[in-house]
This record gives sequence, C-alpha cells and structure tokens, in this order.
Amino acid sequence: MERIYYDHAATSPMHPEAAKAMLEVLTGNYGNASSTHSFGRAARQLVNRSRDVIAQGIGCTAAELVFTGGGTESDNTALIGAARAARKQGKSHIITSSTEHQAVLQSCKALQREGFRVTLLPVDEQGLVKVSDVEQAIEADTALISVMYVNNETGTIQPIAEIGELARSRGVLVHVDAVQALGTIPIDLRQLPVDLMSFSAHKINGPQGIGALYIRKGTAVEPLLSGGSQERKRRAGTENIAGIVGFGKAFELSVNSMEERKLFLDKLRYTWIERLREIAGADRLIVNGHAEHYAPHILNVSFIGVSTESMLMNLDLAGIAASGGSACTSGAIEPSYVLVAMNVSEERQASAVRFSFGLGNTMEELERAAKKVETFMERVRTNA
Repeated sequence: MERIYYDHAATSPMHPEAAKAMLEVLTGNYGNASSTHSFGRAARQLVNRSRDVIAQGIGCTAAELVFTGGGTESDNTALIGAARAARKQGKSHIITSSTEHQAVLQSCKALQREGFRVTLLPVDEQGLVKVSDVEQAIEADTALISVMYVNNETGTIQPIAEIGELARSRGVLVHVDAVQALGTIPIDLRQLPVDLMSFSAHKINGPQGIGALYIRKGTAVEPLLSGGSQERKRRAGTENIAGIVGFGKAFELSVNSMEERKLFLDKLRYTWIERLREIAGADRLIVNGHAEHYAPHILNVSFIGVSTESMLMNLDLAGIAASGGSACTSGAIEPSYVLVAMNVSEERQASAVRFSFGLGNTMEELERAAKKVETFMERVRTNA
C-alpha cells in the first residue's frame, strides 16, 4: 500500500544531503569541539561553519545564535532564562497567548510556581492575537512577551513586527517561537524587533534533537544547564556535532529554495482544499485558521459530521498520515486547545484534522490521496 505523509508540521523527513553531511561527521570526525588538539579543532570548525550559515540566513551575528537540543529547549531557555534574569531588575510579569506551543505554556506555568504573574491573551476565531490586547496587557513590571510566529496547528501567522515595535517602545523583551516559520517565511533579525527567537531542525528536513535560540546581543538570559562553558556559557554540554552539521545543511537547502517551495506548497494547499470541498461538500468542509495570514504548509480543516478520531483512523488505514493536532488521553482524542481558544463551534472542534505538506509531496500524489479520501467518505455517508 502506498504511504502518503501529510504530517510535516509534526516532523519532516530528513533531506538526503543533510543525512549525508551528518554521516560524514559520524563516521569521520569524532572530536570534542572543546578539545584543543586537531580533532577538537576540526569539530569546532564544523560547528562554526554551520552557525555562520544559519546566522547569515536569519540576519544575526554568529555570537547571537545558541545551539540547543530542539525547539522545546529553546522555548524553555528563552522564557525561563529571560524571566529569571529580568526578576533581578524587579520585573515579574509575562505575557503570552492562549494558542502557544506547550513548550511555552508549560514554561509559563513553571514560572507561575516561581512567583511570576502570567497574562494569557485571547485570540479571535481565526487564531490571531490583537496588538491592542497586547498593549492593554503591558504593565510596569512586564518582563517578556512571547508570541509564536506561525501556529503549529492552524498555520496562522501572528503580527510579530507590530507586537515587537510596541514592546520595544515600552522596554519589554519579545520572544518568538519561530519553529514553524523557519524555512517557510523569510526571517531578518536585523529588521524584526525581536530579542529571542526559537528554531528547530526537524521541521525543515534536518535531524531531530537539535535546535537553536537567537539571543539578541545585550539580552540577559540565565542558562538552564550547569556544566561547561560551551555556547559562550549559555548552554552547557558537549555539542551535538553531527546534529549541528545536519541542521546547517538543511537550513541552507531550505533557504535557497524558499521562494520556489512556497509557491509549490501554496498550490498543494489550495488544491487539497478544493478537492476536499468536492468530496465532503462545500458546506461541510471548513478551514480553521486565518483566511489571509497563514503559512503555506499547514492546513487545518473540519469535516462536519465526521469525528476527528474516525477521520484519522480512516486516513491511516488508507496509508495517509495526518494529525488531529490534539492530545491523546485515555485512548480518546480530545479537542485541540488551540481550536477551543479560537472559540470555534464544538462541531468544528470535534471534526478537525491537520494536514501539513513538505519534501516529497507531489500533485500526482495529492490526487491519489484525494481518491482514497473520497472512497472512505462515501463509505461513511452510506453507514451514517
């Protein structure tokens, strides 16, 4: 049976060139980047080269980029590290949104246990944070605002530049989770008024277990890990050389093909919506997320009348990988907290499925997938 992968927002397949670059490290360079001998210097050179490539591509200096164990660690370091540093200046208030990734929301809960106050901003029915709500939430002791660039469940793009400008005018730090934006939306940190930004390699066809955190020069962040002086004393631990090299290669490939890939992903997304509307019926297929401000690789739709669990099961049986964008608890799929925060109807919450596209997907494959969906949708209608 043909297997079709439409869950790239969860994790993406490794690009062959990224895997090749990693294999060369794994089989040919086993030095510790902190060692001073030739093996260590060779490893350090690989780290520096990858850091330079990524830093240049996002518009920051190499010294402002810290390698981490992934997007979750980057989010945790940004939130907790910056908050703890700001508390020394008498600031103990954090602002974030109700649709952030759990790495941010759980970090905020951890900070609340340490005595910080957290304001959770609402979003509208399209998942958008209002800049006016951010402005009203800022207080004299606000330390940090954290709003993601692209929502991982709906693809909604937030007004990061406007929020950043507002925060800067009030002397408040801004963190952006850009895990789903990297490689899809051009990022220039020389222009964006952002102080901290999180990235992850496995969303751009790089390896799992490696990420990065941009820390603007002069931004105080307390490290979460204790140990050696790696990453300019901001992230202790022996560097994951192969992972870093794979990240650098995947980033280079994604940036060089970004414009072309965006056009193709837009076409895939649009065509998939149209085919699903033909299959499900225009009145029973609802797109969740913003109608204009969205990332091209993520599509969240509700199949009114068909439960998320039933749809995912049938998709899987047909060889199609997708996601409910929700937590699995006691064997039952619960509604997505993102859609709940967007205040869409319970009917939409209970029938939502996320499709996400990327490397390896084709228009021909899309049509074959549509025919599979059509087959089991007809079966569902017959049995209804």
